[in-house]
Amino acid sequence: MKILVIDPMAAGVAGYMLPAALINLLGDPSALDPLADAIPDLGLCRHFDYSAETLDISGTRATRLVVEVEGERPGELPEVTAAAASAAGLSQAAYSRALAIIGDLGRSGHPPVATVFSVVGTLLLLDRAAFFEGAIVATPPVVGCGVIETDYGKIPAPSPATLDILTRHRFPFTSAPINMEMTTPTGAALLTGLAERALQQYPTMVPVRVGHGSGGRDIPGRPDLLRVVEGESLPAGEERMIILETNLDDTSGEVIGYAVERLFAEGAVDVFVTPALGKKNRPVSVISVMTTAGEEDNLIRVLMEETGSLGVRVYEFRKVVAARKKETMLIRVGERERSVRVKTSTIDGRLIAQKPEYEDLAAIAREEGIPLRFVDEEARLRLSERRREGSNLRGGAGGGCPPDRPNAANSARDE
Repeated sequence: MKILVIDPMAAGVAGYMLPAALINLLGDPSALDPLADAIPDLGLCRHFDYSAETLDISGTRATRLVVEVEGERPGELPEVTAAAASAAGLSQAAYSRALAIIGDLGRSGHPPVATVFSVVGTLLLLDRAAFFEGAIVATPPVVGCGVIETDYGKIPAPSPATLDILTRHRFPFTSAPINMEMTTPTGAALLTGLAERALQQYPTMVPVRVGHGSGGRDIPGRPDLLRVVEGESLPAGEERMIILETNLDDTSGEVIGYAVERLFAEGAVDVFVTPALGKKNRPVSVISVMTTAGEEDNLIRVLMEETGSLGVRVYEFRKVVAARKKETMLIRVGERERSVRVKTSTIDGRLIAQKPEYEDLAAIAREEGIPLRFVDEEARLRLSERRREGSNLRGGAGGGCPPDRPNAANSARDE
């Protein structure tokens, strides 16, 4: 499975650093041309152009995006983002993420051209490189400190908008004694909207290529670099994992449920609750938290804070895993074809399981106004047909439902 690590621990993420790093990774300076051509046509400005410069920063070759805008016009971010995403040809998955990221930023206070180019440009690059078919993770961004100048006057760093976005997603960050805004609201929205989880250290993977983006800032004592690393998960084999456990006999279901949400938000691989019988025949709930080695200390703190537990058991164990790969197929819902990511698991090259991604199915169900179970049935029927046809899943390939088979999701709408 493809893995992308976004690493803003050195200089945060601001401006066009993330799309610049992806261009550096992919080696295609013209990859954003479809979006650049669309921006003036959408009425956002009279003229728009960009260039990708190659810089040498502390011995590292990095890319910096330089943007020229003339005659910028005001616009509502959600509306112009939707139009730009459609014009740039984003897939349904990337389109939905773009709108979610813009939703985090709100409707005002952000220049539309710069924001749209940064957000939609990043999604376009990730989409073209098929990173949404794998896993995207990030390290905690550095946010800076001190006082920064804004259009509204002097404010503390991190800015209230940046801190609000990170807090809303419970996304961890670090600070540095540098008097500047190192992670901007747009950078924070991109990071929290793209990364499945934040990791203190890189996941175990085989590195494939590395990209560096720069914002052209002069940061005392450190390079102005955002790093992205593409890797591949290891083939079927073993992983070393940690499991945390604690028994609760006097904690409400609401508190336990909230603790589970917090643990997932803090990067737990899995969390589950098991009913059991404790001392004096009291019913207890056993919370089990699975995590990678090196991530357990923060999760122990969260588990004890949220539940009031006085102790946590810590075990190390072997986990045997199948090789996993995320791919994309099309299903027909009503009159439209929709893309759905599929997780395929194999052992020694033999198919073990295929499962459509819940998030994609749920998004389709909400947008079409039909029950989730009908969309899930349609996706599984399509998977079954493809296996019978003997065809391999290809990114963005495959058709919708054959004309001679009733469409489950469409039938649900008719009923």
